[in-house]
Amino acid sequence: MTQPEYTVPDLTGRLAVVTGGSDGIGLGLATRLAGAGAEVVLPVRNPAKGAAAVDRVTAAHPGARVSTRTLDLSSLGSVEALADGLLAEGRPIHLLVNNAGVMEPPARQETEDGFELQLGTNHLGHFALTARLLPLLRAGGARITSQTSVAARTGGIRWDDPQWRTRYRPGGAYRQSKIALLLFATELDRRAGALGWGITSNAAHPGVTPSNLLAAQPHMGRSRDTTAVRLIRGMARTGVLVQPAEAGPLPALYAATGPDARGGAFYGPGGFLHLRGAPAEQPLYRTARDPEDARRIWELSEELTGVRFPGAGQGEV
Repeated sequence: MTQPEYTVPDLTGRLAVVTGGSDGIGLGLATRLAGAGAEVVLPVRNPAKGAAAVDRVTAAHPGARVSTRTLDLSSLGSVEALADGLLAEGRPIHLLVNNAGVMEPPARQETEDGFELQLGTNHLGHFALTARLLPLLRAGGARITSQTSVAARTGGIRWDDPQWRTRYRPGGAYRQSKIALLLFATELDRRAGALGWGITSNAAHPGVTPSNLLAAQPHMGRSRDTTAVRLIRGMARTGVLVQPAEAGPLPALYAATGPDARGGAFYGPGGFLHLRGAPAEQPLYRTARDPEDARRIWELSEELTGVRFPGAGQGEV
């Protein structure tokens, strides 16, 4: 079967920040962005994995400019520290890819700020990071791409218990976190346009592709690979319904860099059921089409994180 592909335009002179870039889809994104000439910053939780990622990028593209910073998205203090550091450097950011994520810890876990782990890491951490980096994003006329999931096709926001303190379900909490991030991406583009921030925001998903999200991760309470990830790896080898690992980054790569990619739009594989194939625009999932839900998740995120985007007549974050 033909391998999906996308040619990244020249990104010389651009600064890109990619969360979750130490392995998997994030590392694929970082490698392709650096190969197109962008300088890439990888905020990572594990310094050793970050250093290994830098080595892999520079091995693929000698002379590439790539560096790491410290970030734990499950800590609002860490998010603030990273943002403060980048603000002190004062360099405009042209691309921000909110890619990092965690998936389905078997037992409910909390971040250090008391949030359900998946909501706190996948959505709230990225919400706070984007808000705190807004001056640099505006200076760079940035495009922000948020990585969601095919899991966001179903489910919804558990408005009466968004922290899943009762009847915790790993899959339901994961779907909620990715719906929240998708709602945030669309609301960010709407508000940016209305307030003249000079930035655009869109969203993408990788289809179904092998990644480490469901692999053995002792800190997530998984001592071995899940049956699901073993099945996905097997299907990827046969090309049935599943993207090869190399194709996983393509939708977000296109959303972040495509000359025709639009703010407020949603991108994924263009093939059967949007599970595999070359990147293409697709209809927004019905779970994220309600503008009132987008407004509510924005306001809830500001309340939970204590971080606010500027509004009309307000100063910078």
